[in-house]
Amino acid sequence: MRRINPAVALALPLFLSVPALAQTAPATWQEHWFEHNQLVSRVYQDNDVAVYFDSAVNRSITWPNQYVGEVWRYTKRTYGQFSRDPQLYAIFHAGKYSGGHPSTYFDASHDNRNVIDVGSSSTSAWTSGTGNDLDLVTHEVAHIVEGASKGAHNSPAFGLWGDSKWAEIFVYDVYVGLGRSADVNRWFNLMQTTTDSFPRANTHWFRDWFYPIYKNYGGSAVLNRYFVLLAQYFPKNGNDYARALNWGEFVHFWSGAAGVNLKTLATSAFGWPTEWEAQFVQAQRDFPFSYSPPGATAVTVYQDINYGGYAAGLPVGSYTLSALQARGVLNDDITSLKVASGYKVTLYADDNFTGATLTKTADDASLVDDSWNDRVSSLVVSTSGTPSSTLIQAEAYSAMSGVITEATSDSGGGSNVGAIDTGDWLAYNSITFPVSGTYTVEYRVASLSSGGQLSLDLNAGAIVLGMLNVPVTGGWQNWTTISHTVNVTAGTYNVGVYAQAGGWNLNWIRITQVP
Repeated sequence: MRRINPAVALALPLFLSVPALAQTAPATWQEHWFEHNQLVSRVYQDNDVAVYFDSAVNRSITWPNQYVGEVWRYTKRTYGQFSRDPQLYAIFHAGKYSGGHPSTYFDASHDNRNVIDVGSSSTSAWTSGTGNDLDLVTHEVAHIVEGASKGAHNSPAFGLWGDSKWAEIFVYDVYVGLGRSADVNRWFNLMQTTTDSFPRANTHWFRDWFYPIYKNYGGSAVLNRYFVLLAQYFPKNGNDYARALNWGEFVHFWSGAAGVNLKTLATSAFGWPTEWEAQFVQAQRDFPFSYSPPGATAVTVYQDINYGGYAAGLPVGSYTLSALQARGVLNDDITSLKVASGYKVTLYADDNFTGATLTKTADDASLVDDSWNDRVSSLVVSTSGTPSSTLIQAEAYSAMSGVITEATSDSGGGSNVGAIDTGDWLAYNSITFPVSGTYTVEYRVASLSSGGQLSLDLNAGAIVLGMLNVPVTGGWQNWTTISHTVNVTAGTYNVGVYAQAGGWNLNWIRITQVP
């Protein structure tokens, strides 16, 4: 397949305040890219697709009208919207331009439209509407997803997975999502014997990498989460990704999407050269998201009334406009929503949780009734019950350096951690912060005569949350509670307490969400 790489790539304004309704596609379209110079004619249009044939394609062929629409609608449901224009432009050629290429709304080369352009050397092409006909069309849509998902342009992984490896799992998922069981089985069996020479000889990308991730960590949701993380964390210049991923970063981002460290799987599928290890460790420092399973969907927002149009499922958390865009939700584009039992969503008219607000605790098929149609620029999803609180016994550490445990006379009995000197530390793995926002962190401490200072961090110091002075209490078992507030992004982390200055004991830590 030819991969489009236009010399000039212009980004459309992404978030215009207009409804996402298709305009009438032009009746004809003069191609002006690569060697293409055909005047193609529109043979079908609905709100999601516009299908064009060149003069050599048999006009009795109609399967693209339904199939391309199904693929594009499924793609938007899974990955979100791709510009304000809801349509995919699908061009078919016969007797020329064998293969295919995509283009996206970022690309001026194809008039800033989402396009798949496919051809065949056969003059009787596209008559079957089965097998390779479907595979090629779906393959090109995969490139639109990797090159324009979440309002971000280009594919940082293209240099690693090449022209078809991402498309292989995308095609499989589309067939699953559309309920095409015969094509699911056909494609799965074909992929079992498909090998490549990169990154090493006899690599089975689908069998040994993508399919295990897909099967074990969420199906289409894990594929979407990869692009969500990429849009949230990977550097950009404007809307364009600034550079390519290296292998360590690639494995790190897919680990984040899967919610589990995939180094072992990557080693089995690809090998693990020494330089990848250094890249992987650096990626964990540069992009400090946790490998924790995604939270359950608490709220689902929809583009249209009656839960229509594209949709995005949101776990508990706070979502600025950029965070919504990273999940494929456009500005001022939410019209209905569903709220799971025990949760609520607060909508904000402006970015960064400002402006007018509206809170919903149940499903609403039309925000029009509340005068909130297409008004949402940020939102907060939270539980509707009591704020969460986590008590951590100091001696229940996952790892430590330099400390001891001893019996405590504090209320509740048990043990405390003692002999904390400067530079000592304690780590507590897999501590969950269910909501992005402010938390009060309390420490039960004692210090005979010197006092000290502690700091709180996440993921081995990758994120330092704050420092707090430990007062003199007059005895190693004279206990007092100190506290500070910290801001944390929702997720599961390894929490660390570090002794900036020693001379104190610790009995417990309590983390409480601030309502």
